[in-house]
Amino acid sequence: MSSEPLAIGRAVDAIVIGASSGGVEALSVLLPSLPARLRLPVFVVLHLPPDRPSRLADIFSRKCAVPVREAEDKLPVEAGTVYFAPPDYHLLLDVGPTLALSADEAVNYSRPSIDVLFESARDIYGHRLLAMLLTGASHDGAAGIHAIRFAGGCAVVQRPDTAQAPLMPESALKRGPVDFVLTLEEIAALFQTLDAGAPGGVSTSL
Repeated sequence: MSSEPLAIGRAVDAIVIGASSGGVEALSVLLPSLPARLRLPVFVVLHLPPDRPSRLADIFSRKCAVPVREAEDKLPVEAGTVYFAPPDYHLLLDVGPTLALSADEAVNYSRPSIDVLFESARDIYGHRLLAMLLTGASHDGAAGIHAIRFAGGCAVVQRPDTAQAPLMPESALKRGPVDFVLTLEEIAALFQTLDAGAPGGVSTSL
């Protein structure tokens, strides 16, 4: 691995994260590394069984230095908060920004869908969006992360050989180049560099 510093080199207003199989374990590395000073909202889609309540917000609230909650329809976005998509609903971002939940058809056999979150967040945050696609055994998220990169946002994919289920990151990489291919530990270190003095945007370097 190069000793050169890793730098996003752009302002960031929000973070979106998508994961599927192995995602709880991956997020258990990443989300606790978010610094308490963080002033960016973080939106997470993790593929979940549709027929039972999610305990993700409760589980990660005990692990994280920032507030964690399950997304609710029409809820205004608060800085420095992690939002999980609830089971069986797509999570979208709307003007405001506010959260929106949708019971529209599954996308890539998934509801919530990573692509739906990523593409709606791109429409709101544009080039000031940081997207991360992690472990998973589907193609969900590949189109969305490239839509974000095409809009000027930053696209980070977990290194497939470190993923519990490599298909999702591999699918993203097959579609074209991304900005960074990193291990979970490298992504966690990147989180620690977030300088969130102002909610309107941050620059990061590692």
